[in-house]
Amino acid sequence: MNERSGQSDEALRAAENRRQVLYWRLLARLFDPDEQPALESASVAVVDDLGLPAALLDPTVSVDTVVQRFPELADELRDLMAPPSDDALPGGGEQPGAAVQRVGAAEVRRAALVSKLLLNVFATGSGNVTAGQLARWQSDAGWFEQALGLAPGQLRHGRAGAGRGSGVPGQGQPGACGQPGAGGGPGVGTRPGDGFDVGTGELAGVLAGLEGDLVRRMQLREVLGNSALARQLTPSMSLIEQLLRDKHNLSGVALANAKALIRRFVDEVAEVLRTQVQQASVGTIDRSVPPKRVFRNLDLERTIWKNLTNWSPEDQRLYVDRLYYRQTARRTTPARLIVVVDQSGSMVDAMVNCTILASIFAGLPKVDVHLVAYDTRALDLTPWVHDPFEVLLRTRLGGGTDGTAALTLVRPKIAEPRNTVVVWISDYYESNPQGVFEGLATAHRSGVRVIPVGSVGSGGQQSVNPWFRQRFKDLGTPVLSGHIRKLVFELKNFLS
Repeated sequence: MNERSGQSDEALRAAENRRQVLYWRLLARLFDPDEQPALESASVAVVDDLGLPAALLDPTVSVDTVVQRFPELADELRDLMAPPSDDALPGGGEQPGAAVQRVGAAEVRRAALVSKLLLNVFATGSGNVTAGQLARWQSDAGWFEQALGLAPGQLRHGRAGAGRGSGVPGQGQPGACGQPGAGGGPGVGTRPGDGFDVGTGELAGVLAGLEGDLVRRMQLREVLGNSALARQLTPSMSLIEQLLRDKHNLSGVALANAKALIRRFVDEVAEVLRTQVQQASVGTIDRSVPPKRVFRNLDLERTIWKNLTNWSPEDQRLYVDRLYYRQTARRTTPARLIVVVDQSGSMVDAMVNCTILASIFAGLPKVDVHLVAYDTRALDLTPWVHDPFEVLLRTRLGGGTDGTAALTLVRPKIAEPRNTVVVWISDYYESNPQGVFEGLATAHRSGVRVIPVGSVGSGGQQSVNPWFRQRFKDLGTPVLSGHIRKLVFELKNFLS
C-alpha cells in the first residue's frame, strides 16, 4: 500500500511539473513574444508525450487550423474551462494509482489546450493588423467562448440566450453607450487551480478592448470593403471615432458599411438615452385650469380620503358623493436649448453622446433645440438636429479649438435669455480662453442658464482646463463631468 501511495504521489508530482512547464511558458509568451529556449523545448517534449500536435504551441496557427487538421480536438475544446460535472470525476472500481495517473495526464492535456486558447486570444502583439489577422482572432475568441461553455460571440457581442454549458446561467448583456463589456453577469466557473475566475461582465470588457485595439491597428478600409467581415465588427466608441475620421476617404461598399456601423451604434446609444429622458416633463401644473373629468385623471386616493365620512359600518360600504381628479394642464413656455460641442478629436465621446441627446430633446414638445459644433470654425447643425446620424456624418474631428467662433453663432440664437439654456461641451483648452469665458459669463449674467460640461461619456472624468474649471466655479456654474445621466438630470430640471 505504501509503495502504491508513493507511486501515486510521484505521478502527481510529475504531472504537476509538466503542467507548470506549460503555464510558465504561457506566461512568458504573454509578457514577451520572444521564445525562451528551455521552456520551449520542455513544452514540446510534454506535448509530444501527450500525443498532441506541436501546432498547439505555435501562436501563429489558428485554433480553426488545428481543429481542421485534428478534428478529434474539437469536442475537447468545447466546455474545456466550464465547471466539471460529477460524472467527470474519477470513481467506480478503478484502482487508486490508475485513477491518479489518468487524472494527472488529463489535467496536463487540458493545460496544453487551455494554453493554446489563452495565448491565441490574449497575446495580440503590436504593430499593424491585417483583415485576415482580425478574422483569425475573432475565430479564436469564438473558440475561447465555447471553452467557457458559451456560444461563439456571446461575451463579445452580448448575444441573448444561455451558454452551451450548464454551469453558466444568465449571462449579462453589454453595457450602455455601445460599449460591450459593461454587463454584470455571474462569474464564469472554472476548475480549481486554473487561476481563472473572472465575472462575465469584466471578461466581456477585456475581449471587447482587445478587439477594439486590433481594429485601431488594422487597415480599416480593407475590412469595410468586405461586407461579411464588416458585419462582424462590434460598434464601439473607438471604432466610430475611426470611421468619422476616415469617412471622407471611403466610397462604394466601404462607405456603405461604415454608415451601417455608425447607424447601429447611434441607434443603440439612442435607445439607452431615450429611456433616461422619456420621463422629462415640460412646464409646471396650471392650477387655474379645471381638471378633465376622465377616468385616467381620477385621483383614487384623494377620492377615498375625502369620502371617508360616508363610510357605512352596517353596509360595510363607502358611499362616494364626489369624485376628485388630478390636474394635468401645464403652463408651458417654449424653451430654447442650445448645445455647443467641441469637435476636436479628444471630444469624440461627447460629440456622439450629445448629438444623440440633442435629437431626443428636440423631439419633446415645446423645446426648440439648436446644435453647433466647432474647432477653429463653427458649424450650425440645427437643420439636422433630429437625425444624429446625419449630424455625425457632417462633423470633422480634429484641428484646433476656438470657441469664439461658436459664440458668434450662439449670440443671435438667444432671444429670451431667461428661457434659454446653453450646454457647452469641451475640455476648454482654447486658443482664446479669456474671450470664450467672457462670452459665456456675459450670457450667464443676462439670465441664460449656462451648463459647462467637461465630459458626458458612459463614466469617468475627463481632463478639463483647470483655469476654466475654477472660473466657472466662481461664476456659480461648476463644470459638469462624468456620466451623461448628470446632464440629462440638469436639462430635465431646466425644462420642468
